[in-house]
Amino acid sequence: MFNSLRVRIPLLFLAGILLAGAVTTTIAVRLFQSFAHDRAVVELTHEANGIARLYANAVNDAFPREGEEPRRAPRFARKDLERATGDRIYYVGGVPFPGEESGLRELNPRKTPIDWTSGKSLTFEFTPPGAKRKFLAVANPVLLRGQVLGAIIVAQPKTDVRDQVFQLVRRLAVAAILGLLVAAIAAWYLARRLVKPLLALSRAADQVAAGSYDVDIGRSGPGEIGHLEERFGDMAQRLAEAEALERNFLMSVSHELRTPLTAIRGHVAALLEGVVEDPDLREHSLEIVEAEAQRLERLVGDILDLAKLDAHRFTVTTEEVDMETLLDRAYETFTEEARRRSIDYEREVRQRPVINSDGDRVLQIVGNLLSNAFKVTPDGGRIQLQLAQANGTVRVAVEDTGPGIPAEAQELLFRPFVSATGGGTGLGLAIAKELSSALGGRIDLESEVGRGSRFELILPAR
Repeated sequence: MFNSLRVRIPLLFLAGILLAGAVTTTIAVRLFQSFAHDRAVVELTHEANGIARLYANAVNDAFPREGEEPRRAPRFARKDLERATGDRIYYVGGVPFPGEESGLRELNPRKTPIDWTSGKSLTFEFTPPGAKRKFLAVANPVLLRGQVLGAIIVAQPKTDVRDQVFQLVRRLAVAAILGLLVAAIAAWYLARRLVKPLLALSRAADQVAAGSYDVDIGRSGPGEIGHLEERFGDMAQRLAEAEALERNFLMSVSHELRTPLTAIRGHVAALLEGVVEDPDLREHSLEIVEAEAQRLERLVGDILDLAKLDAHRFTVTTEEVDMETLLDRAYETFTEEARRRSIDYEREVRQRPVINSDGDRVLQIVGNLLSNAFKVTPDGGRIQLQLAQANGTVRVAVEDTGPGIPAEAQELLFRPFVSATGGGTGLGLAIAKELSSALGGRIDLESEVGRGSRFELILPAR
């Protein structure tokens, strides 16, 4: 159960909220403790100052200056003040009144942890007589004509501060529980929104793994998941295309291999059986065997070249290449076919550049372009081979008067196993395109349906 994202996402979400809540609560409690302590000290200080002034006035009235009649010391209203403030009031130091007329509870100076004789207001903690808990207290001096007579102590239990903290914690706990409920609902909804499209992707992946590429998952997920769904759909479509291309390739290669092998086998059998006795016929059979063997060699070479290019294990050499000489070699290869089919075969050399490149591979590219042109050009048509140099590039163009290529099919034409005529393996243009990229160039295509095509190899001049 815990391996499911439906469970793990909400749990991680809630764990993060709990951790953040714990850290926030700890910081809030610390800050509130400091605030409550400081506020309590301020309140006690104000009360101690006021009560000390009241007591000092009573003492000064009880001990008049010379020439004044002494007054009877009033009884100090300690209980009333304690009820009014909610705090405890103590006295430490000398007793200016006889007996307990002051009404104050006096602390033992020796057991009081303050220096009341300093005449300064002090904050401290102590345990009063008969009490079991500590008190937070503020002592304020009582002066008689500038002399420190004692100190008034106003104190409150430390538990009063703790009670305020506990009350804050309880409120935070209630808020945390409500927040967790809301977060749990939000996490469940979020997990559902995330997991639902992922499950659809998982089912679609199972279908693709089983060989069924006809999947339509749409785009139901948010953000990156929706983008993933789109890319998955594109991937499934490309896999379907690749499988179709693979089937076409196998059928094409099987046909291309079977045709020369059948011819070779027939002529070899005839020669072995002595059916062909005429020397001219024997020589003709051997020429056919040689031509078909060369055809097989070219086919295997194309397949190996494509495999090397796909695996990025293809290397090129660098040498000085006379482009005019190379063009002559490529041109001469097809002159006989052009004469036989009455094709108007022309060559046009505008410049005679020499470049640093792999001459054999450049010749292979031009040969593939010419071979493709002769395949699509009908008898009596026209094919032109051009060489030019412009803007730091060398351009070799092959123009034909074939049927032309629709715009939507031009990109597919350079993919492996796609043939413009429906025959052959469809490797020539794919290899030419990859080789041109390996040489630092490219192949541009301009075509118009019904008027022919122009393939142009563009290579860097340096």
